[in-house]
Amino acid sequence: MTDAVQIPEAEREIERRRTFAIISHPDAGKTTLTEKLLLYGGAIHLAGSVKARRAARHATSDWMKLEQERGISITSSVLQFDYAGRRVNLLDTPGHEDFSEDTYRTLIAADSAVMLLDNRKGVEEQTRKLFAVCHRRRTPMFVFVNKCDRPGEAPLKLLDDVEAELGLTCFPVTWPIHDDDARFTGVFDRLTRQVHLFERGFEHGQRQVRARSADIDSPEIQAALGVNELRRLHDDLELLGGAGADFDHAAVLRGELAPAFFGSALTNFGVEPFLHHFLELAPAPGPRPSTEGIVEPQDPAFTGFVFKIQANMDPRHRDRIAFLRVCSGRFEPGAVVQNTRSGQPVRLTQPQQFMAQERRQVDDAWPGDVVGLYDRGSLRIGDTLAAAGDIHIEEMPRFSPELFARIAVPDPLRRKHLDKGLRQLSEEGAAQVFFATTHAGPEPLVGAVGRLQFEVLLHRLENEYGVSARLEPLSWSHARWVTGSEEDIRRVGGASGRMLVYDAKQRPLILFDSEWSLRHTMSRETSLEYHDVAP
Repeated sequence: MTDAVQIPEAEREIERRRTFAIISHPDAGKTTLTEKLLLYGGAIHLAGSVKARRAARHATSDWMKLEQERGISITSSVLQFDYAGRRVNLLDTPGHEDFSEDTYRTLIAADSAVMLLDNRKGVEEQTRKLFAVCHRRRTPMFVFVNKCDRPGEAPLKLLDDVEAELGLTCFPVTWPIHDDDARFTGVFDRLTRQVHLFERGFEHGQRQVRARSADIDSPEIQAALGVNELRRLHDDLELLGGAGADFDHAAVLRGELAPAFFGSALTNFGVEPFLHHFLELAPAPGPRPSTEGIVEPQDPAFTGFVFKIQANMDPRHRDRIAFLRVCSGRFEPGAVVQNTRSGQPVRLTQPQQFMAQERRQVDDAWPGDVVGLYDRGSLRIGDTLAAAGDIHIEEMPRFSPELFARIAVPDPLRRKHLDKGLRQLSEEGAAQVFFATTHAGPEPLVGAVGRLQFEVLLHRLENEYGVSARLEPLSWSHARWVTGSEEDIRRVGGASGRMLVYDAKQRPLILFDSEWSLRHTMSRETSLEYHDVAP
């Protein structure tokens, strides 16, 4: 007998990592599904739904007070747990469309994505936008059709709509089973040919659901399913076998075929079969393009990039955390690496891993892991940290805002606190800050994609920085960064219906009072180049 082949530690650790994000339209149940994945992963022992009126708990992933009050997710949380030998990094993204820019950046850090659909509504507007981001990056996709415990569209129609609207072919791995009263009772696993029948509970899905699982042809299942229920299931499976796509794991990894699952995050029906298959089928961390060529996760030299910055996660300490996605090499606390943007050394001190607001010290981390670094203000979103070399991995886009407001503080003694809060919140990506030139000096303006961003900005300024501010809405509705000669930029930006401002990096941006003004200017003033993403 020969000895078993010894797999190197790095290769073994990389292979067992799964780093993914969940995308959905608001109210599709994303935060509830996230909570249930944590429940089945053993990270929590009692799940709390964000909307269950009788539940005293709030969802673990919603740590900000405003999230708990409003029952929505408005920040990106990083949630890490182990399940079935895998190390799972779940990047929980904001569901509200006003915070789509934060979601876009988080998707760049993910290796795969789960698209969550409401079984009554199918593909919705925010789902389309987020899918487009994943599709451009060829991110492997998985589909979870939620709320199957409620009346909804026919399962086959939902999958046909995904293919028709998104051009994404689905392979249903699990298929819903309903009894004669149209109640959701279980799922059939097409890969294992197992039927999973779930027992109804009265704990609002706070604990793992009990299930009976057996082969579809077993006497136990034949007896448990009624005649009509069994016949409908066989008819559905025959239809899927004749008209559906064949399963091809290579196509899944190329982002061309999406395994689809049916369930109810609220009742936990179908969650465990989904989690089991997802972790088997989803890709391990892969290569990343950079300015110096492809960075392979197996490369021994450490590299990683900052995709999110969050201030004041712990209000008692007023801390600032930079979230770093590890791309290659081994992350070791205390090591000194280089910020390739600034050229300055960075010591990886007190690294943290997270379960929403809870955190623990990191002994080491591998490609695919997300680590939180304490930051004194030297790091920016998009920064690459590397052990050696002038390398840049990911470019984090800043999108042009659609809403603008002038910010004012009644108490002039709080102006320094306002400046600090605006600077830190802008660096997080919570809102964008611009400066208009006035006789009294630079005047701060804030821009956002949606109105809820303004509400969150005021809430955080008051609760985290002690600044009671007010916003005065401005009439500007469109914006473009511009490049060209300074003379042309000043001339075009100073015309009627336009305003010239500068962002925090002193890049010029022209605001327009209407879409007509924007289009007219772009067609006439061709000496400038116009960018809807910061150049």
